[in-house]
Amino acid sequence: MPSKGNQLVPNGHFHKDWQRYVKTWFNQPARKIRRRQNRITKAAKIAPRPLSKLHPVVRCPTLKYNIKQRMGRGFTLEEVKAAGLCKRQAMSLGIAVDHRRRNRSMESLQLNTQRLKEYQSKMILYPLNPKKPKKGDATAEEISKATQLAGAIMPLKKQAPVVESMAITDDMTNFKAFQAIRQARAYKRLHGYRIKKAADAEADDLS
Repeated sequence: MPSKGNQLVPNGHFHKDWQRYVKTWFNQPARKIRRRQNRITKAAKIAPRPLSKLHPVVRCPTLKYNIKQRMGRGFTLEEVKAAGLCKRQAMSLGIAVDHRRRNRSMESLQLNTQRLKEYQSKMILYPLNPKKPKKGDATAEEISKATQLAGAIMPLKKQAPVVESMAITDDMTNFKAFQAIRQARAYKRLHGYRIKKAADAEADDLS
């Protein structure tokens, strides 16, 4: 069957024992079972720690998608520092850290710092030595109630945008959006020229 789209129609002249190089997918069902078994084994090994790490809330790149929020790769070093942690300490507490990401706005820094602080307040820290618990370690009662979290930690809650209704006025009906945009662009384009023209006219009047 030819490939989709406007490409050359394939006309393969097969030699070199081509049947040896055919890609097969017979291991797919067994691979699915193996992945599931590995997840179960990992969950038992790291219990009672959660299966996933804490990820930041980020905005999608580019003008087209930046109105949407999603889970990011990791927290920035600035966010980790603002939450009172260091990189190694954060990674040991199940927090994903991405040293390449940068905070380009105060809003994202504050949001993710608050997210880290909230995570720390909910966290149950097991004492290294049960006989000598340190400050901040969980009590025996809290440890007995602790269960392993299987899903995403603090998932992103999508809120419906609040739309306020209002009466449509005559000014709104008569407003020409395209014309207004064109006019605004023209003002911006001609701004420097008009200032120069006004300055030249003023200089001519003085002379």
